[in-house]
Amino acid sequence: MSHQSDLIATDINAYLAQHEQKELLRFLTCGSVDDGKSTLIGRLLYDSKMIYEDQLAAVQADSSKHGTTGEKVDLALLVDGLQAEREQGITIDVAYRYFSTTKRKFIIADTPGHEQYTRNMATGASTCDLAIILIDARYGVVTQTRRHSYIASLLGIKHIVVAVNKMDLLDFSESVFEKIKADYLEFSKKLGMENVFFVPISALNGDNVVNRSESSPWYSSPKHGGETLMEILENVPVAADKNFSDFRLPVQYVNRPNLNFRGFCGNIASGLIRVGDRVKALPSEKTSTVKAIVTYEGELQQAFAGQAVTLTLADEIDISRGDMIALAKEDVPLTNHLQAHIVWMTDKVAHAKTDYLFKFASKLVSGQLEAIHHRIDVNTQEEIKAEHLQLNDIAVVDVLLTQPVVVDSYKHNRATGAFIVIDRLTNITVGAGMVIARLDDKAIAANTNFSQFELELNALVRKYFPHWGAVDLAQLLKK
Repeated sequence: MSHQSDLIATDINAYLAQHEQKELLRFLTCGSVDDGKSTLIGRLLYDSKMIYEDQLAAVQADSSKHGTTGEKVDLALLVDGLQAEREQGITIDVAYRYFSTTKRKFIIADTPGHEQYTRNMATGASTCDLAIILIDARYGVVTQTRRHSYIASLLGIKHIVVAVNKMDLLDFSESVFEKIKADYLEFSKKLGMENVFFVPISALNGDNVVNRSESSPWYSSPKHGGETLMEILENVPVAADKNFSDFRLPVQYVNRPNLNFRGFCGNIASGLIRVGDRVKALPSEKTSTVKAIVTYEGELQQAFAGQAVTLTLADEIDISRGDMIALAKEDVPLTNHLQAHIVWMTDKVAHAKTDYLFKFASKLVSGQLEAIHHRIDVNTQEEIKAEHLQLNDIAVVDVLLTQPVVVDSYKHNRATGAFIVIDRLTNITVGAGMVIARLDDKAIAANTNFSQFELELNALVRKYFPHWGAVDLAQLLKK
């Protein structure tokens, strides 16, 4: 694995450079309570030899007090570190672990299985490229399987690994595995999932996790392929998932160390930028040319999505934190009126017409939940009429902002299609949103019976009173 290299002894700098250039895969584990999520992560770390001796000794000592695996080492304790988690044998908060192999670096998010912690699961999934959905072989596809699969698809995760766990309790029955596979594929058709893998495992014993199991010879047939979970994680293609076509740089900081340098810092959300490219600042629409791309390691001729850079421009134009830099030739959408999916993350009930702060990348703007269209039953995908939102509800809402912002649909660009909702009084994050579409004049006309005069009236209203909603003249005259 990562530490098993001759370069460590002979050329440490070459080893570190090799490790730095490995591709990074972010993934999460999710599923119902007691499906073995934490145990699976512990097994991945243990069999990959990524646990220090003192860590293993501490877990062995704690296993006798908190463990649920009898005389065996309870590897779930490597992840479940909170006292409440160990006492109850459940995962409450999102826990992150890091490890690497000779092929890739990994960041794992261990997310809760309880329905009441859906918000925690959504938080962990928001930055992931792949989701491992655990299913207890004894129970098959259950409500939480559907819930977490829906959230994973909603958050744009394109790669799903269905790990059928505890197969050792059913003697690695192929018929049980095939039944669960058929049930999940039937359900996932509604979610549009395309890249789905199925693996029969025993997280407790390590079967088909890192090492292939002799207990499931049928899994090695051409029908199934026989890949272990680790082999799937190492080889699944994720580089193509990033958006390299639409350049977006949310400005996080303006670096002005002296009179001769002004740089605009941020992480490239999507796209590709080169020295000499013509760019524009939004919302001002002022244009200039990229003079230099500065990083910690030195200047680059080009940079792409995921890199932290500082851009210097040939012209002195006004750009500040919260602005967006894009290519001048691109038609970049600006709007203050949009429709989005939202995951509500607080006990405080949300009602339409309530004012909040909305954060898009580095841009913070005030606005309101203009309308709540419906709540979504994540178990059946049924749309249920709702007038308010409660903790863990997922709904479709309209958002009206006081200033225009740069947004793309979340399906098109996860980086610029996501936002969070902040309570204005407590400054607590109360919701997470994924943009569906902008609500421009055409969208308003399609959803209402507005006349041309009303459309023009609404254009003026949004220009001079952006915090107002759409004006229905007929209803206004009735009043």
